[in-house]
Order: sequence, then C-alpha cells, then structure tokens
Amino acid sequence: MELGIGIGWRPEIAAEVESLSGIDWVEAVAENLCADHLPDSLVRLRERGVTVVPHGVALGLGGADRPDPDRLAGLAARAELLGAPLVTEHIAFVRAGGPLTASPRLEAGHLLPVPRTWDALDVLCENVRIAQDSLPVPLALENIAALITWPGEELTEGQFLAELVERTGVRLLIDVANLHTNHVNLGQDPAKALDELPVEAIAYVHVAGGVEKNGVWHDTHAHPVSEPVLEVLAELRSRVDPPGVLLERDDAFPPGAELAGELDAIRATLRKAAPSADAGPDRAAARKAAPSADRGPVASPAPAPASDGSAGTGARTTAPAPVPAGTRDRTAVAQTALLSALVAGTPAPEGFDHRRLRVQSRALAAKRADVVAKVAPELPEILGDGYRAAFLAYAGSRPMSGGYRRDALDFAEHVLIAGGPADPVARRRLTYWWQDRSGARPPRRTTRLVRAARAVLVGK
Repeated sequence: MELGIGIGWRPEIAAEVESLSGIDWVEAVAENLCADHLPDSLVRLRERGVTVVPHGVALGLGGADRPDPDRLAGLAARAELLGAPLVTEHIAFVRAGGPLTASPRLEAGHLLPVPRTWDALDVLCENVRIAQDSLPVPLALENIAALITWPGEELTEGQFLAELVERTGVRLLIDVANLHTNHVNLGQDPAKALDELPVEAIAYVHVAGGVEKNGVWHDTHAHPVSEPVLEVLAELRSRVDPPGVLLERDDAFPPGAELAGELDAIRATLRKAAPSADAGPDRAAARKAAPSADRGPVASPAPAPASDGSAGTGARTTAPAPVPAGTRDRTAVAQTALLSALVAGTPAPEGFDHRRLRVQSRALAAKRADVVAKVAPELPEILGDGYRAAFLAYAGSRPMSGGYRRDALDFAEHVLIAGGPADPVARRRLTYWWQDRSGARPPRRTTRLVRAARAVLVGK
C-alpha cells in the first residue's frame, strides 16, 4: 500500500493543510474525532481523494492490562468512518494501577516506554493480537521517544521490534525523530536500530521537530524538523523505500509556507538518500540471517495460518503464545511503581536514573498544564498569570485519574476548596464554570464545594 507524502491534520491548521500542494494523505488523532461525524475539512479532503489514517494515542497496548474493548471499538468506528486503509497506535503504556495491583488507577497523560524485556514483549504481543482481532483494518505500531530507560533490559530496540513483528505480523510506524531523541537522551544508535529492525514491515514513517535543553532532547512536535532528524530519515531511506512519510506538527503552528518548506526538505532528503541500483547486499536479508536475541529455554510459538488480509491485520507469521501466569501481574507492579514515582511523588523504583525521572516528572506536569489550558481555555483566562503555577502545584500531589477534561474539573474544584482565587470576581466565575460542567460528584467533596460557593454568593 503506497501512501506517499503526508502531513498530520490538526484543526488549528486545517485550512493550511487543505491548501498544500502535493499532499497524498493525512493522519488525524483518533481520539480527537467523533465516531460518527467528521470535521468538514476532512470531508473535503476525502472528497479530493486524500487518504486519512486515524492515529490512536490512548490504547496503551504496552500496559499490563488487556486493551479496553470500548477504546478498541471507538478506534474501529473511526477507521470505518474514514474508510482508512490502516490504523496506528504506539508501543507504550499510558496508565497503570487498578485491579491488577489493587491500587488507584493512574493516568500518565503521555506515552511512556515499556521495558524491552521478554515479560513485556509477551504482554505486548497478546495485547496486539487482541487489538488486531478487534479492528477492521491492519494495525501499525510506532516506536516512541523516551527520557528514561528501564533497568535490566534484555533486548535492543531493533530486536524488540523484530520479535514483535515476527510473533504478530503487525506493521511498524517508524518515527525517525523518536530514534534521534533516543540517541541524544539514551545513547542509542539510530543506525543500529535500523539495521536490526524489520524495515520490510514499515507501513510509514513519521518526521517531526524537537528541541534540546540542558542535554536532553524534547520531542515537542512544536519546532521545525532539524537536520539530525533528516539524517536519520536518510539512513532509513538508504535501507528501504518507505510506503509513506508524514510530517507531524502538534503545537506552535507555523504559516502554511513553512510547512510546505519542511515537506520539500523531506522530499529532497528522500531523493538524495535513495540507493543506486548497485548499492550492495539486501539489508533485510542480512538482518534475517543474523543471530536473534537469546531468550534461553523458552519454546517457540506455534505457527499460525496466514490470513488473506481481507480484515483485521493481515498475515501473522506465528501465533503469540499465551502470556505465562504472573507475567501481567509483574508488569503491572513495575509500571505502577514507575508511574507513581512520576506523577504521585512516591520513591523512585530501584535502578532508575533519579535525575531523568525528575526531568520526566516535570515534563508530564507541564504537558498536563498545557493540555488542560487547551481543553478548558476558560481556566487560564479566569486565573490569569497565576494559572500555570497553581496547576503545577496541584499536579505535584494529585495524579491524573481520568482524561484531561476530568483533570480540568478536578483542578478547578481544588482551587475553589482551597479558597481561591483571591479575587472575588474570578472566584465567582470559576464557581459558575465548575458548576456548569461538573455533574454529579461524591457527596463529601460536593458538600464542601457547595459551602464554599454559597459563601462566595452570600458575600457578593
């Protein structure tokens, strides 16, 4: 399936995307789309023959829990609504806690890395199989950027991805910006990863910008694509001709002319890096001939019958073995301990880099503040310059337990219960805002808030 050159569709740049020339396809964040209604811009693009691929961010297929059936159904509905040829997600976990650990559910609000261990691979493969069987089109999974790495990892990134593809037949979405991020932050060689991963399984490629601060690369998707990222794209192109390449931009959107310039730079990189006819041996064949990672005395999964690709994922080379007893529990405990350290201030699990954990923790809190300001723009308007400091103080001791809209309501409630804002007019506005959106709440907390609101109203 050839996709060509594409760009990430976002509502903020819908008009610019529609006006760009030479765009073969777009990618839209699945969770930002209604399951039964498309934005007018995407309708117009589809009428012009532009392919639209839904890109999920909330499944958490690398998490200890099995995939949520409602989330899978929602992703499937969006794929069918768009007439998409495939759907994509991430190799990451985004939540932890819950029944497997008998602890409160924690939400990261971000994509966090899974450990490259055999346990984590077993869980991921079973979760991928469940997702594949629930989706009407093939699934491709994206490598993520990381600020932290797990201790005791047993496989390299390339080996981990190769094993995943071998067991499940899933396609890959390779983000070259994420490979660069992991090179700067974790010392992982992009060329080695590309040599080890099954490039023949690539469905398409992401290219995005970031920024380096104090020796740490932040994959912001809010900066222009840098030359080092284009160099990784060139490395990939020297090995394989990817079916599609897409420019991502999620914030600080530039004018359409700048987006067009970045797309031109991507096209030029692909042309320049294309290997000549006599470029040498087939890298994919060389990778297959190389020794695989040694797991020790573990039986190989039994072969599975091939699919005709008419539904679900298409062919799977081998059937994932059932996850061994206790594997999900061990994974759940490890992921909950890490996420709790990042968002709830609990002690860092043994073996992690404490400095990097602090960087990741601050990044998660900052992202929460930014996203809440987008989904509830009235909050920074009401609180003014004090919004960010107030939110970061709140986030430091109150993990996110639901989505960002729930987080916005909980933050507003926290401010009101604490007696803020100091300005009576702002407090009145915040009270009305919360009341309009909160719905039913647990009696104890509601009673406290109603008393606080009543005191404000009486004192008008």
